[in-house]
Amino acid sequence: MESNAEVAGINATQVTDWMSQGVPNLTTPLSFELITGGLSNLTYRIEDAAGGRWVLRRPPLGHVLATAHDMGREHRIISALQSTAVPVPPLVGFCDDTAINGAPFYVMDHVDGIIARDIPAAESMPLAGRAAAGKNLIDVLAAIHDVDIDAVGLGELGRREAYVERQLSRWHKQWEATKDAEIPVMEELHARLATSVPVQGPATIVHGDYRLDNCILNPDGSIAAVLDWELCTLGDSLADVGLMLVYWTEANDAVSIGLPLGSTVDGFSTRAQLLDMYADRTGRDLSGIGYYVALGYWKLACILQGVLVRYRAGAMGTAATDDDPFSSQVAALGKAGIEALDGRIGANNG
Repeated sequence: MESNAEVAGINATQVTDWMSQGVPNLTTPLSFELITGGLSNLTYRIEDAAGGRWVLRRPPLGHVLATAHDMGREHRIISALQSTAVPVPPLVGFCDDTAINGAPFYVMDHVDGIIARDIPAAESMPLAGRAAAGKNLIDVLAAIHDVDIDAVGLGELGRREAYVERQLSRWHKQWEATKDAEIPVMEELHARLATSVPVQGPATIVHGDYRLDNCILNPDGSIAAVLDWELCTLGDSLADVGLMLVYWTEANDAVSIGLPLGSTVDGFSTRAQLLDMYADRTGRDLSGIGYYVALGYWKLACILQGVLVRYRAGAMGTAATDDDPFSSQVAALGKAGIEALDGRIGANNG
């Protein structure tokens, strides 16, 4: 772990004092480590002198768009799901006093397990665990969509109707606010999405970023916890299915557009199998899923453009360099969205 003084975004002394009030038998001093891989909110691992571990989430260090990165809202969602069939980490607490750490934050228990983001992590799972992971991923997604939003106190989390229209408006505004070059394929994709919005079914919780590497897996393929609820709202459940497919790469895909490769390892389900399992589990009609996959590509491109702006400004907890890992991906994601609208899901991951 890094020394406390070297961790950007953490006031070690004041966070330690806050933790001491909420965690019985905390053994100071605490160590803090920025966990890499996040594209938006910053995530830190905390460890005390006795080996106890927790996770802290806070907003980026700067260049944050209005209403984004609401830590209290994310904490509220995870708290509401504690008593449901959706596996989420136990919570320590939420702090909205910006005098403590410069921004609101919340802390949850560290959940042990595997995040199958890359090939080595995925290969660390037994073959039987990989084979089971796809079904468990679908079962948990269905559980999210089955939650009685009023019963758990999330009925006012957001508007229930017109989810896709709201997403198109939100992310187009972000695109216009952060783009630094004209990318015609992105304009074409947005226009096609806006003129062919599907009819929405009954509103459910929408995780907003549901994918294999936002889940902590046990070696047997069961899901220990679902992470990263910052984009969660109410709306069209099929948007989660579409975005999940965007992130689910297969071994025979072309070179991926910077997407996680864990699901390419032998034993994992195919995209077609995931769709079949979700249809069987929920009874929902997936005949128009290509639209939602295209929406997922477009949304991801918009998010990456925003990340690019923050990255260049050094707001992701590390200094920007000339080696920009995001700018070359935005247009390619837009092109992949066009392919999905034309019925070629996963055909253009290169």
